[in-house]
Amino acid sequence: MAPTVEIYTWSTCPFCIRAKALLDRKGVDYTEHNLDGDESGRMKMAERSDGQRSVPQIFINDQHIGGCDEVHALDRAGKLDALLQAS
Repeated sequence: MAPTVEIYTWSTCPFCIRAKALLDRKGVDYTEHNLDGDESGRMKMAERSDGQRSVPQIFINDQHIGGCDEVHALDRAGKLDALLQAS
């Protein structure tokens, strides 16, 4: 079974675009929650991410990964692929 990947974004956020590009390069299917003008969605994201209100916020199998810097750091460390393996 494929992992469940969710990313909270704004449409014009350059960090969101970079994080999605990395997931796209890896061939990952993900659910994007676009928060443009969606304050209730942003509140839900903050609840799930221990109060983080910046975007993107990325979750893999309901585990909070962090934002753009964190997902790229996991990839550089060789740890992202393991998280993205079928569960």
